Amino acid sequence: MEMSVQSNKVPTMSFKFVDLFAGIGGFHAALASLGGTCVYASEIDKDASEIYLRNWGRRPKGDITQLANDDVMDVPPHDVLVGGFPCQPFSKSGLQKGMEEVRGTLFWNIARIIEVHQPTLVLLENVRNLAGPRHIHEWNVIIHTLRELGYRVSDEPLIVSPHQIHPNFGGRPQVRERVFIAATKIPVGSSKFNSSPVVPDLSKVMKDWMPQDWNLAKHLPLEKLTTQSKKAEVALNESEFRWIDAWDDFVVTMRKKLKDETLPGFPIWVDEWVHIDELVIPYGTPDWKATFLRKNSEFYTKHQKTLDAWMKRNKIKEENLFPPSRRKLEWQAQETKTLKETIMHFRPSGIRAKKPTYVPALVAITQTSTIGKQGRRLTVREAARLQGLPDWFDFVGQNNSASYKQLGNGVNVGVVYNVLKAQVLRDVDLLAGKPALLRSVIDSPDNPDEVLHDYSKVHHGGSEDAIFEVSAATKPKTAVTKNSKLA
Repeated sequence: MEMSVQSNKVPTMSFKFVDLFAGIGGFHAALASLGGTCVYASEIDKDASEIYLRNWGRRPKGDITQLANDDVMDVPPHDVLVGGFPCQPFSKSGLQKGMEEVRGTLFWNIARIIEVHQPTLVLLENVRNLAGPRHIHEWNVIIHTLRELGYRVSDEPLIVSPHQIHPNFGGRPQVRERVFIAATKIPVGSSKFNSSPVVPDLSKVMKDWMPQDWNLAKHLPLEKLTTQSKKAEVALNESEFRWIDAWDDFVVTMRKKLKDETLPGFPIWVDEWVHIDELVIPYGTPDWKATFLRKNSEFYTKHQKTLDAWMKRNKIKEENLFPPSRRKLEWQAQETKTLKETIMHFRPSGIRAKKPTYVPALVAITQTSTIGKQGRRLTVREAARLQGLPDWFDFVGQNNSASYKQLGNGVNVGVVYNVLKAQVLRDVDLLAGKPALLRSVIDSPDNPDEVLHDYSKVHHGGSEDAIFEVSAATKPKTAVTKNSKLA
């Protein structure tokens, strides 16, 4: 990052955390920066586990359903539990059955660990849809279950994206809206408490920052590729250059034609260009699609001569050169003069272009953003920076597609870091009995980059030997488990 991140402060390792559904360690990076020591990690993907081991010195265990259930509790005691768990539908039997409501889902395994170890803090992450109308039941069951287990947690979802956070606090130029569930253990015997608080307050880290102020080249920053091999890794192919050249011609041509008018903000669908007198909208067409069909027809009718010449000049209608999805453009770049000055995303629904401020969310599929000015895709290092991972974090020996996938599945470090800090500040009244945890989090730097930029300041590795017994009060069947040594 361009801002100064030099700091002599080394975090004191003052609390223990477990990292579930760990991926390559986004949560680990954030909690280690806050002074935490990882005592357990779980990740079912073997390739991601290897990257986790390489960078954090701990090999994650595998399938959590086999490691935390009624008969086995492989997870050791800890202070903080974190995880980005997959969203699964729950049964519809109502809210009164507590943990039985979620049995058979991965959230049940999380709840089982919480039931046994009662960690002080729980921070869970999921896609935004978990808090949407289609998953109201799942959301309510999760909140109810956590409260039943003795935790303070808000009814409202906390939805955060790294592009909303000021770069001085670890923000990044990436739109990545995720929902967080921040639950804090209510001490036994507490009588005056609010079990339904507001969500953690992130206003401090979002203040004085507007998302449109991001500059990808400056704030990420973009890499300067100096070798042919590096350039080849992210080079566009002949077809992609053809598509970009054709649509850049469209943007430049229409800007001259429209003069002071803006380019269409609706999706441009070449295959639907017909004169308005010939437009037929089939019965039953959804309203949104009918609107787009009508707007495309009106646009084509008004500029038919110019658009016909553009299509002929670029051979747009030739299927072997332009598949259907590449005959569509979503222009979200406002006043940007050319397509080649934008950030592009080659999507199944068309080519999306936006201003070179922040990029769309990294996803676990091959839809890596294209940097128009440089005529290339984002590098793996740039993608890692978008997730807040330090430049010493590496993927040595792994193909790029696997690295992009892992980064697309990950959490943003700066977001987790700031959410956990805000959770502690919200629930400081519950943490009087945890002075080391409280002090470590509150005294941590404003920006996780201040710790992560220096490999030596981050705690790596740690003993994986642990023998403990789950008490009969919390476990149906007593069993002793022993974690294997680090491979």
